[in-house]
Amino acid sequence: MINRLIATTLPLLPKRFVWLFSRSYIAGETVTDAISACRALNEKGIITTIDILGEFIKNLDEAKKNRDDYLALIKVTEQSGIDGSYSVKPTMFGLLIDTEACFRYIREIVAKAADYGNFVRIDMEDSSCVDLEIDLFCRLQAEFPENVGLVFQAYLRRTHDDLESLMDLHAPSNPLNFRLCKGIYSERSQIAFQRSNEINDHFLKDLEFMLKNGVYPGIATHDRALIEGALELIHRYQLPKKGYEFQMLYGVTPELRQTIVDAGHTMRVYVPYGHHWFGYSTRRLKENPKIVNSIIKSMLINK
Repeated sequence: MINRLIATTLPLLPKRFVWLFSRSYIAGETVTDAISACRALNEKGIITTIDILGEFIKNLDEAKKNRDDYLALIKVTEQSGIDGSYSVKPTMFGLLIDTEACFRYIREIVAKAADYGNFVRIDMEDSSCVDLEIDLFCRLQAEFPENVGLVFQAYLRRTHDDLESLMDLHAPSNPLNFRLCKGIYSERSQIAFQRSNEINDHFLKDLEFMLKNGVYPGIATHDRALIEGALELIHRYQLPKKGYEFQMLYGVTPELRQTIVDAGHTMRVYVPYGHHWFGYSTRRLKENPKIVNSIIKSMLINK
């Protein structure tokens, strides 16, 4: 109860105060910070996906700048020899302002990554974006079948149907690549499951569907029960270790993450950076109020 109260109040406090929480979960504000964080993870046998923070822009000038920032990021990252890929949020490129402009900007980013033989993940945002983001993925996947993936959120009631609808795009020689997470946006009960046990049940059902149909899954969770359930499904369907990966957020449950790495499973960590860290941080806090304990420790250490 106390953690939840603090989690609700903290976003109203000065940014420098919130940064006490954020600095553990954000690589930093610059490309150099992100590269440094990725290199440290690579040295531990962990691959990465880099994300420049930002979403729901107000004009296309911002979208163009974000495109330029991503193109520069890809160039620097590839030159640095980082073992990792990239993630993008379509609303950062004007998805809800001009869908064609958004497509053009993200296509440039995917094409740039493809030039290096690399990969871009299209993040799934709130329910108002789902149809647009699936359409965006389908258009890009038709041109770059090996270089683009999508995210699905298990708490959305529509997710299983969406997965089924995309199976026509699947080919055994070039499997679809989907990240599966619980979902963090606030949605009405008509749209999303609300209870934790329901969300977990559907996460594992969606994951099993992906495994049965040859989709390459990014199993994105910090929930030990879901990890155990995923491992059981992997064993049941006798997947080789190159047929899936686990994914976690930067700075979250590092001990649990290491146990997965030590067991020989592929682990990819989502590494966010940039000046727009405040919104990301406060969402993380609302999603998991238990993180408040980390804030209090940070305050005591840096007092």
